[in-house]
Amino acid sequence: MSALKSFAYLIGLPLILVTLWWAATVGGTSFFVPTPGQLIETFVETWIGPRFWEDVLPSLGRLFTGLFWAIVLGVVIGVAIGSFRAIRQILEPLLEFFRAIPPPVLVPLLMLIIGVNDQMKVVVIISGAIWPILLNTVEGVRATDEVMRETSRSYQIGGRFRLRYLVLPAAAPQILTGVRQSLSIGLILMVISEMFASSSGLGFTIVQFQRSFAVPEMWSGILLLGLIGLGLSAVFRLIERRILRWYHGLREVQRES
Repeated sequence: MSALKSFAYLIGLPLILVTLWWAATVGGTSFFVPTPGQLIETFVETWIGPRFWEDVLPSLGRLFTGLFWAIVLGVVIGVAIGSFRAIRQILEPLLEFFRAIPPPVLVPLLMLIIGVNDQMKVVVIISGAIWPILLNTVEGVRATDEVMRETSRSYQIGGRFRLRYLVLPAAAPQILTGVRQSLSIGLILMVISEMFASSSGLGFTIVQFQRSFAVPEMWSGILLLGLIGLGLSAVFRLIERRILRWYHGLREVQRES
């Protein structure tokens, strides 16, 4: 029964919004706002076919590559900074400086340094997606329970065992919070990076539709981006639940007590 209620909550608002959209556009002749039926038909015609292989899959490949390296670098650097106070004090001003730079402004610079290729687009994604992961990792490592730290020292648990069984599990909730924030940032930067001197990809294709006044096709691209974001969020929730099952179980026990 609870699963049915959750499903109803999940689809209730979208159904209401689509119904209102249909009611507002039925019988309308606006060139800029397609009807739901027209949009679905255009979506299938535009993206179910060769364009899926030529534009969607390459974009997803760049997105996943950028997110993978953002997670790896963010966690590794974040653990190193969070574990040593001296490193943290030295690098904190530099980190705040680079975090304040909007990643889109780096696109022209990266085009000059790296060139107009897939590597440039991946680096753009990494340059923005890494910060929530890195900073949340630093805070998660810093927040490790001091009693558990002292206990590990007392039992002479160090090196990779301390990292694996104490530091990473303690910081995992905040690390995954940073990863969740990076998913949407990575998707946005994927589109932005493909709008500059590109010949393929979702961002490039949507801009081409806009410039050629193919409005229904442009809306179908926006719909596809929303569905990709929704899919990423759903998959991440499943992964997060599996990784943090001990954490969510502990919180449920605390609520009951």
